[in-house]
Amino acid sequence: MAQWTQMTQLIQYLSDQTVNELYPSATFPIEVRHFLSEWIEEQRWEDFELEKVEQEGQAKALLDQIINILQTLAQQKANVVDKMKLMQISRNMNMFQQQPLQFGVMVRDILRKERVLLNKASSQTPNLPQYSQFPSREPVSVPNMRDVDHLVLKVLEVQDCRQKIHQLQEELNWERQNFESLQGPVQQNGRDPQNTELQKLQNHIQQVEYNVKAMIKNRFQLLQEAVDCLDQCQSRLINRLKSWRWEQHRATIGQPFDDNLSPLQTWCEQLLGVNGKLRQEVMLIGEPIPELQERLARLLQALIESSLMVDKQPPQVIKTQSKFSTTVRYLLGEKIAPGKPVVLKAQIITEAQARSLGQLGVLPSENVGELINNTAILEHNTASKSTCATFRNMSIKKIKRADRRGSESVTEEKFALLFSAEITITGCDTPYRIQMISLPVVIIVHGSQDNNALATIIWDCAFSEPDRIPFVVPERVPWSTMCVTLNSKFTSEVQTQHHLDQYNQHFLAQKIFDKPDISGDFSNMMVSWAQFNKEVLPGRSFTFWQWFEGVMELTKKHLKTYWSDGLIFGFIGKQHLHLILKDRPNGTFLLRFSDSEIGGITIAYVSATENGGQKIQNIQPFTKRDLEIRCLGDRIRDIDHITYLYPDYPKQDVFRQYYTDVSQPSPNRGYISVTLQTRVGVEAGSASPTVPSMTPPRESPHNPIGFPMHQFQQPFSPTSLAEGAGSPTGEFATANPGAVFPEEMGQSQSMDMDLDVILNTLAN
Repeated sequence: MAQWTQMTQLIQYLSDQTVNELYPSATFPIEVRHFLSEWIEEQRWEDFELEKVEQEGQAKALLDQIINILQTLAQQKANVVDKMKLMQISRNMNMFQQQPLQFGVMVRDILRKERVLLNKASSQTPNLPQYSQFPSREPVSVPNMRDVDHLVLKVLEVQDCRQKIHQLQEELNWERQNFESLQGPVQQNGRDPQNTELQKLQNHIQQVEYNVKAMIKNRFQLLQEAVDCLDQCQSRLINRLKSWRWEQHRATIGQPFDDNLSPLQTWCEQLLGVNGKLRQEVMLIGEPIPELQERLARLLQALIESSLMVDKQPPQVIKTQSKFSTTVRYLLGEKIAPGKPVVLKAQIITEAQARSLGQLGVLPSENVGELINNTAILEHNTASKSTCATFRNMSIKKIKRADRRGSESVTEEKFALLFSAEITITGCDTPYRIQMISLPVVIIVHGSQDNNALATIIWDCAFSEPDRIPFVVPERVPWSTMCVTLNSKFTSEVQTQHHLDQYNQHFLAQKIFDKPDISGDFSNMMVSWAQFNKEVLPGRSFTFWQWFEGVMELTKKHLKTYWSDGLIFGFIGKQHLHLILKDRPNGTFLLRFSDSEIGGITIAYVSATENGGQKIQNIQPFTKRDLEIRCLGDRIRDIDHITYLYPDYPKQDVFRQYYTDVSQPSPNRGYISVTLQTRVGVEAGSASPTVPSMTPPRESPHNPIGFPMHQFQQPFSPTSLAEGAGSPTGEFATANPGAVFPEEMGQSQSMDMDLDVILNTLAN
């Protein structure tokens, strides 16, 4: 108790907000308290545990620091009383030199108790007027420290009650012994027992017995409350672990995800420590309490089994005979009993086996695939305080597929990796079996299946529900939900902040629903899995997802900066294209993704017809191979037909930063250097290109340095677009002769020498 009193006085310095109920004698100088308050905030006390012997050095260092601080402050004080108080505390702190870890734990417990009282005091304050402010959201990865502090305080109350019962029992035993020693002489002398001190002693014994019974009853009630509090806190923890897994699942489609497991590990370790202390308190009662013992055992088992996490998921599309890796982390790794190493085993399970595993909890007996290098040892990393098993070179040698339903293909069949081990926790007599499954994976045998397999994974990650039956997904989803998924996946894959706008999304809806009418409203329509990646698009040989993924891949590898700078219009139909270009002068162009070819970008521009009218030309799409030979910026520079990026930005100002610098000659090693250039239409067969006559556009009011993204003349409205779209043939509603939409024009690269000859020469 003397040590506790000294620590209470010390915490008066360490806390900047002393609570009167806890520290009633806060009479020390305020400047000293502020100084030590800042010092304590810079230290880490929460991790101290009596069982962690390796922390003794850290605790001793903190103890020495605080003694030195107290002595230094004492020397600086002019007030003699303050100086004596500080010197006395510093001398008393030396009592902990033999047990520095106990010092750290005591500081931790007192600070926890103070936080609980502060929270309780703040909750009792009257409601003040609320003012509008930005909503604040506590990071979900941080455990609710108030819950843990409240739980720890409950345990401290139980322990304090037990100690008081022990003291009362010792007093009772002593008084009974005194009573028996006095009772004999009184009876021998024949004195009246009612008129002696014996009666007073007997009354005192009865009072102590009553107090002991009351304390025992209170102790049992406190134990029940502590177990209830543990149950509630652990339920919140397990829900948070499930949320972490769900967020990890959603990260596949680009949703934000904080992969830091350290706060959750601290939470798990704290609850395990509380469970052990409560089990110890139940045992110290001396008689069995089956209800509490069974509850604590169930909570312990649930905590141990829930602490296995797949930290780094395996690739969700796995090709047989290919190496891959994954990492599994155990959040109670520091509590594993020393001695025998824990070996984690991985195996492949089917969707049906995953469902049986969730219902029965029994490991599947049938082996559906041969997994090479499927074992790893749980190893503790002292620096990161994490315990992980890393499977570095796993490979699927062969796979046994289930009977497929209807038209289901092999790329729609989902598997998972099951990780399991037998583990013993320090302080627990029996071993526990822990297991966890990975996110669903699709196993392919050829690279050509990768795209369709990825579509299965995207649909699963985007539209599955939390706590679902493995691996159930809806067959149809609202288009609004699909829009969010496509945008999230596109921006995360391309790694850009430029999202798909409402025009892009409207055209994507037209594409997937095969609704060329621009006035359609698709917000309430449902998209099926078949429309997404089972049925080919009308008039095409590919599905919607195959086409969209091709655009995404092209943008990621060759067009990221163009897209991020807002220079690519992107997804747009020909009706909408006609509407926005109909009043533009010749040479105005925009960049759009091809809707007839996977992974292509084309240039649509306004040009003059032979009779003085206007028409819109679409240059043959540039694919990944084309842009690897010559970048998009250089190709735009080559084409003299295009002069202004829609609506009216001079292309030289907009794209100059993307041009290849030809002023610096590259070493030719004795050869004559050659240059590839892009020629369009009739230009490809002529030595010198013919520059068509173009009407100069009006002067742009915008700063030529910063180019706003997608400057449209009016808000988006399918109805208004339809009203101005004109004839499906693409005629302009102007005085000029009607314009038509020719097929995408051929484009070729030409120079002084024939291109095919050069390419063949380079290939040889």
